[in-house]
Amino acid sequence: MINKQSLWFLTLFSLILVLSVYYITMPNELLLTNNNLYEEEEFDDTNEVTEVVNSEIEESELLVAMRVNLEEERSMKKSDLEGLLTSSEATIEEKNEAFEELKYLNFLSGEEESLEAKLKTELGIDSFIEIDGNQITVVAIKDEHDSSLANQIMRSIQNNYQEKMHITVKFEK
Repeated sequence: MINKQSLWFLTLFSLILVLSVYYITMPNELLLTNNNLYEEEEFDDTNEVTEVVNSEIEESELLVAMRVNLEEERSMKKSDLEGLLTSSEATIEEKNEAFEELKYLNFLSGEEESLEAKLKTELGIDSFIEIDGNQITVVAIKDEHDSSLANQIMRSIQNNYQEKMHITVKFEK
């Protein structure tokens, strides 16, 4: 049976893991202050550079929104599982299953993050990836929508897995 100290450790560790994944996946544009944008406008004679910065922020807002939605879903699921772990009415089997599912959810978050980083470094694509069993959904931010790029994305992701994964690629502007 899990004692209170182990339960607190597990709870705090899960919270730290969720927060660290959130801050790691947060785009750098959100960390900029408004002062930096105003300074760029003052020193820039044309508004072209400012428009490019704003369009990049808009593109990443879609990815941030998707990540936040997924994180909210998973955090609700994690809080339910943590509630089950702390429940005195739950059996040991139920608690073990809840703990294993918590570990799996944390693993999925890390796996999605590493795949997004791989696509960024290999293909230079900003993306959002969601893994659900053997289904992988990729939303790529790219102006061009060609099948060869989609195939490259699918091959790049499939190389990380031994078993056949069902990979869906969707392009957004």
